[in-house]
Amino acid sequence: MKFELQHADPASDARTGLITTAHGQIRTPIFMPVGTCGSVKGVHIKELEEQVKAQIILGNTYHLYLRPGLDVLRQAGGLHRFNGWQHPILTDSGGFQVFSLTGIRKLKEEGCEFRSHIDGSKHIFTPENVMDTERTIGADIIMAFDECPPGNSDYGYARRSLGLTQRWLDRCIKRFNETEPLYGYEQTLFPIVQGCTFKDLRREAAMYVADKGADGNAIGGLAVGEPTEVMYEMIETVNDILPKDRPRYLMGVGTPQNILEAIERGVDMFDCVMPTRNGRNAMLFTYDGTMNMRNKKWENDFSPIDPNGCETDLIYTKAYLHHLFKAQELLAMQIASIHNLSFYLRLVTDARTHIEQGDFTAWKRSITDNLGRRI
Repeated sequence: MKFELQHADPASDARTGLITTAHGQIRTPIFMPVGTCGSVKGVHIKELEEQVKAQIILGNTYHLYLRPGLDVLRQAGGLHRFNGWQHPILTDSGGFQVFSLTGIRKLKEEGCEFRSHIDGSKHIFTPENVMDTERTIGADIIMAFDECPPGNSDYGYARRSLGLTQRWLDRCIKRFNETEPLYGYEQTLFPIVQGCTFKDLRREAAMYVADKGADGNAIGGLAVGEPTEVMYEMIETVNDILPKDRPRYLMGVGTPQNILEAIERGVDMFDCVMPTRNGRNAMLFTYDGTMNMRNKKWENDFSPIDPNGCETDLIYTKAYLHHLFKAQELLAMQIASIHNLSFYLRLVTDARTHIEQGDFTAWKRSITDNLGRRI
């Protein structure tokens, strides 16, 4: 994987770049739709390509490991061939799912023992077998196995958790270097910076990760319950240390405002389930604010869903989408998901344009208040 830094905003740490992988190029800043089980819920690949204009999608190691399982993925020739997406893919390591399985998981030095949420069967993730699993899935960018501590963790827990994550990272790197890709193209390993909400731990973690010399680095363990202002402070702390000539990936964040604030602080890559999850619950993101499509105010509004949006936004009206949600039609969730993903990709593309033009900060300031409105 290669990363070319292209433009820097004169008034902030925002920047644009170009990531080159075996499955194509990614222009940053970029948002990655989440394809948890190998599919972006309710969205066909053609729609991802032509309307959403996605450049890279994310797959979830925990879910793909359980279903369809590694044997099927190996027989298929990896996730690209299995789901038909021929552009870059990133896989997480399952660390966040381990965090969210509190009560049915047990952490120890070897790894994490957990029970499947599907059938209760017992499994263990170790740094070594997670690297093997991500090799089998075959993503272009794979994540190191880590523990994601709760946002309200006390200092003692956060310190112990970080130590475990760092030891696991060393084992991930060793295993990654001992193995080869399975499908004839290169894969790249990103370490993850943890440390909860403690600046000294975040600094230590960022220095530890920076010393590994990886092709890119991730910031994890944010947007898990801590105040937004603290999240921004942690991003600034980490990005002061992570190398500027490598892409920085903020995991699992967030709202359109969160993304713009993080871009301003030097983040290049994002993923989040919010556009599809909120879309399935009738919440649409737009530059004018958010719309609840179940509200009666849309019942007789025959204007396009978003006159500046994708093809789907222009085909359907607000009144029709309101009707679909009231009637509990599956098409409602599909339309809303396509709209929201398209909007998120438009947002980061517009951010890129304004960074190139040198007026990103002014543009961001002019739209932030509207993004948070309810209309």
